[in-house]
Amino acid sequence: MRTTVGLSFFITMKYDKRPIDISQQLQLLQQRGLRILDIDEAVKILNSISYFRLASYWQTFEEHGIESHQFIQGCCFDEVVELYLFDKKLRGLIFSAIQDIEIALRTRIIHCFSLRYGAFWFMDSALFKNETIFNNCLDNINKEVKRSNEIFLKEHFEKYDEPSLPPVWKTMEVVSFGTLSKLFCNFKDVEVKKLVAKSFGLPQYAYLESWMKSISALRNCCAHHGRLWNKRLPFIPQLPTRLPLSWISLKPRQQFKLYAPICCMAYLEQSIKPKSTFTKEIVSLLSNLPTSALKHMGVPLEWEKETLWRL
Repeated sequence: MRTTVGLSFFITMKYDKRPIDISQQLQLLQQRGLRILDIDEAVKILNSISYFRLASYWQTFEEHGIESHQFIQGCCFDEVVELYLFDKKLRGLIFSAIQDIEIALRTRIIHCFSLRYGAFWFMDSALFKNETIFNNCLDNINKEVKRSNEIFLKEHFEKYDEPSLPPVWKTMEVVSFGTLSKLFCNFKDVEVKKLVAKSFGLPQYAYLESWMKSISALRNCCAHHGRLWNKRLPFIPQLPTRLPLSWISLKPRQQFKLYAPICCMAYLEQSIKPKSTFTKEIVSLLSNLPTSALKHMGVPLEWEKETLWRL
């Protein structure tokens, strides 16, 4: 079907592909050149991990420039599953570290901001740069507080009527990481933001702002079980040349890939959890990947020699 708007032409197509069962899915993969050594095992896998979810992993094994999705000669179904399982382990490891970082950020932002601006600074529009962002954040905070079943919030509302929200040390515990990040970035007082940044070993608050945006996007991906391994991330964290704690000297091959925020997380962990095993676990996990796979993550050559990864 072709429609016209002015002098522009738009071609529309109706999706007409029908669902196929698992045996047909495997036959299709075999027709495209994928080796399947154990059909029964492959059936079990596709019965628990959808064809479409695995497709985002086997795309890297397809020949480039061929619309028929033909696989590289010799590629095996087991290789795809191994890559999927690697990504699953990586996602779990990253998500666990993000929890440490998120809790520490809440704690330090609440502490530093409250000592200077009181218990309800997050409700004062005069303290924020952009009124629209402030209003959106406050709307989200109200929704998140109403949605929460936390006992400490219920007890607060049973006792107090004003203000409309509990103090920040209660309210911020149920607010999303994304909202916390927006509140921090939109806050006017750069001096108090510097205090928070320095507590993480960052000499400039702008570094922390960019890292929070990047880690927040990463958290959302982890929470929805999304693919991380070779994903192009929406926010690029600023990577200083030097930092007070152990850091990197080699820049990522691609800063919009996963390696950049992983470095930021490993750096933050030093001031949060001195005995953290995050760096060792990352090194152990990535050391088993071939160089070609590491490249898709933006990992530079000889990355494991960096001071950050030798903690």
